[in-house]
Amino acid sequence: MEAEEKDKKESLIDKAKKLVDKADDFIDDKVEDIKKSEAFQKVKETYEKAEDFVEDKIEDIKKSGVKEKLEAFADKAEDKAEDAVSKLKDLSKKVAEKTADKLEDIAENIKKKTAEDTEPKEG
Repeated sequence: MEAEEKDKKESLIDKAKKLVDKADDFIDDKVEDIKKSEAFQKVKETYEKAEDFVEDKIEDIKKSGVKEKLEAFADKAEDKAEDAVSKLKDLSKKVAEKTADKLEDIAENIKKKTAEDTEPKEG
């Protein structure tokens, strides 16, 4: 009995392999049919045209010097930012100096007033 069961299993395996092979052949045939179809050809042509269009646009962008223009713009922006920071530093120094001068003036006035208040009054 074991031999019969083994033969059955092998027979089923063989049938399954043949079925898979047939399915594979069927799929290959259908893929070939689709590739030959008018719709597939149109899609393929459209795809190729789109690919060519994109490549042309990329080439146009390279030729137009956009990259160099952007780099020059970035350099100018960096220079302007550095200039603005420098001016801001100068302004903050001037403000700090004026503030220090005002504080010194206020301190002087306070010293004078306290000195006047501590002087004996004649009268």
